Amino acid sequence: MSLSVVILAAGKGTRMKSQVPKVLHKLAHKPLLEHVYDTAIQLGAEQVVVVYGHGGEDVKEACAHFKADWVEQEEQLGTGHAVMQALPVLNLDNEILVLYGDVPLTSVNTLSNLLNLNNDELSLLTVILDEPTGYGRIIRNESGKVISIVEQKDANQDQLAICEVNTGILSCNGHKLQRLLNQIDNNNSQSEYYLTDIFKLAAGQGIPINTSNTENKYEVEGINDRLQLAKLERIHQKNIAEKLMQSGVSIADPSRLDIRGDVEIENDVFIDVNVILQGKVKLGSGTIIGANSIISDSDIAANVKIKPNCIIENVTVHSNCEIGPFARLRPETILSEGAKVGNFVEVKKSNIGKGSKINHLSYIGDTEMGEDVNVGAGTITCNYDGANKHKTIIGDKVFIGSDTQLVAPVIIAEGATIGAGATITKDVEADKLVISRAPQKSINGWKRPEKNK
Repeated sequence: MSLSVVILAAGKGTRMKSQVPKVLHKLAHKPLLEHVYDTAIQLGAEQVVVVYGHGGEDVKEACAHFKADWVEQEEQLGTGHAVMQALPVLNLDNEILVLYGDVPLTSVNTLSNLLNLNNDELSLLTVILDEPTGYGRIIRNESGKVISIVEQKDANQDQLAICEVNTGILSCNGHKLQRLLNQIDNNNSQSEYYLTDIFKLAAGQGIPINTSNTENKYEVEGINDRLQLAKLERIHQKNIAEKLMQSGVSIADPSRLDIRGDVEIENDVFIDVNVILQGKVKLGSGTIIGANSIISDSDIAANVKIKPNCIIENVTVHSNCEIGPFARLRPETILSEGAKVGNFVEVKKSNIGKGSKINHLSYIGDTEMGEDVNVGAGTITCNYDGANKHKTIIGDKVFIGSDTQLVAPVIIAEGATIGAGATITKDVEADKLVISRAPQKSINGWKRPEKNK
């Protein structure tokens, strides 16, 4: 069965109270619409059509990477009208699945179950709600077959008591869907073309209507305001955390972990509270992530210890390294096996060799550092001259004393020792001791100035 997916994304989202189109508000740092698009792709859709309206150009620009057909709904005249706009570009030989750009958490499994019901018929996803107010009610006959869907504002008292409701998610053969849509009208309290009216028409024409039900109510919840967005964010994060724990990851408090991207985490990783993982992140087995750390687009190997309050972005860390606390690793940094970056150290666009240590209060930028280097507290690579960046090269087994400035471009050869307090402006030869400081003097009889009385 070939599949085309129509995503309805034209709503204004007035209750969001925002200049940003509703479908571009983010859940797990990704637009709501992109969650739905990704689901469509995972289902194997050969065609995706996005029906856009309010803030349309912003929506198209933000989602320009979609492989989709874009159709504008200039006037918002109901869900049926929205799907009508897609008909001219749809492959009507396909099965058509209708999804919603503000319903981000419908699972691939739930939608697959719905699609598997189809035998060139009409299928609908429903849900049982304890409080169904606001939803269209599923009307069945004595034999349990669906005969219509009645919207809240058009329902009588008996119909309002029904707890099985319409989610709006449906599938149907394209040609059959077109025929049904061409027969609906807007004779209702809202003067809109309801997509749900096709079910009454189908029942009257003897077209079988299949239903599939989801037990996870959050899968069909739409987002209309920021409270609902926050609610689904926590549900989504909880689901991710539970899957990770089931795969062998230890999480100190699942309610205080945020995953905002695609993560690969091996077993026996421990993640402490208030950690954020965003973008593409890999964590190797046995790695420990300390509290309040943020890791973005980075590959962290096995048995790495990241202490609390570290910021790590676009970095590669090999096994058995130690980072932090309060360290910042900036893009294009590589830590080789067993390297150590300590507290209040910032490293940018540098390769730190195997077993090298930068323990305290230092800045290392645009640097190639060899193995077993020891960098003393307060060391700075002066890599920027006000116009251009320059490189510092440090050989194996170099010892750099505290409070040293390395003014790039400069090469410190293997085995050299730099005395504390030095300012190095010239290359240093291998195994040499370099001291750059004024001689210390003691002045006899000196008196500290006193305030005038």
